[in-house]
Amino acid sequence: MNEFIIVFRESLEACLIVGIIYTLLEKNNLIKEIQQLWAGVAAAIIASIFVAIALNNIKESIGNESYTALFEGVFMYITAGLLWYVIFWLSKHVSDRTGLENETKNAMKASGWGVFLVVFFAILREGFETAIFLMGSFSMTGSFSYTGFILGMLIAIMIGYFIVIQGRRINLKSFFRATTFLLVLFASGMVAYGTHEMEEFLVKGDRLEWVGLESKSEIARVWDIYQPKTSLDENDNAFMFSYNLNGKEKYTHLLHDKGRIGVFLKGFLGYNSNPNWIEFIFWILSLILGMKLWRKFYFQED
Repeated sequence: MNEFIIVFRESLEACLIVGIIYTLLEKNNLIKEIQQLWAGVAAAIIASIFVAIALNNIKESIGNESYTALFEGVFMYITAGLLWYVIFWLSKHVSDRTGLENETKNAMKASGWGVFLVVFFAILREGFETAIFLMGSFSMTGSFSYTGFILGMLIAIMIGYFIVIQGRRINLKSFFRATTFLLVLFASGMVAYGTHEMEEFLVKGDRLEWVGLESKSEIARVWDIYQPKTSLDENDNAFMFSYNLNGKEKYTHLLHDKGRIGVFLKGFLGYNSNPNWIEFIFWILSLILGMKLWRKFYFQED
C-alpha cells in the first residue's frame, strides 16, 4: 500500500511535468527539443536508479547496530520533513501549467540543451524523493511490494496521459487531496518510527545513562501488548498467531508490530506494540500538524 501511494504520487507529478512540456513543444513543432525532452527523461531515470543504489549502500555500510538505529532515526525525521514539503507545496503547484510552460520557453530561448536540463532535474527530483520515501517505508515494514510499485507507476502514467495528451479534464485537486491525507498518516508514522529508533540507539549502544536510566525496563511505555511467546496458552486462538516470524522460534500475535496486521499498521501509521511516551507524543503532535496543514491547503476558501 505504501509503495503504491508513494510511486503513484511521484510518478503522476513527473508525468504531468513531462506531458505539459511535451504538449508545448509539439504545438510548436520543435522536433529537436522533443528529442531533448525524452533524452532528459531517460537520463533522469538512470540517474535516479544510481541515487537509490548510493543511498542504500550508505545505509548498509554503517554496520554497527547502534549507529544504524541512529541513522534510521535521523533518516525518518528527514524523510517525514521532505514528505510534508512535497505533499503540501510541490504537489499543490505541479498542475500549474502556465509556470511550467514559461520555464520551458525560457529553456528553449537559452542555447544548448535547455529543455534537456529542465526535464532532467525535474524528473531527478521526483526520483530522489521516491527513493528516499521507499527506503523509509522498507525500513518500517521490512518488506517491499513490487505489485504496489508497478501498479502505482502504471496508473500514474495512464492518468497523466489522459490529462495532458488527450486533454481530458480530471479534478487533480481531489486526487491530491485524497493521497495527501494518506501521506499525512504515513509521515506521522515515520516520526514515530524515527523516535523508536532513537530509543534503539540508546539501548543498543548502552547509552541509557544519557537520559538518566540504567536499563531498558525503566523506559515508561504507553502500552505493552501482544509480545511474542514461546508457547500458546489454552485460551489462545492459533489463527491469531504466526510461528517463527523472522527466524525467531516464537508465536507472534497478528496485532504485534511484526505480526500479519501489525506490520501493515506499523508501516502506514507508525503503530508500535510498546511505544514509549516520547514516541507516542511525537506521533500525536506530528499528526495534528499534518492534519492542520492538510486542511489549510485543501479546504481553504478560494
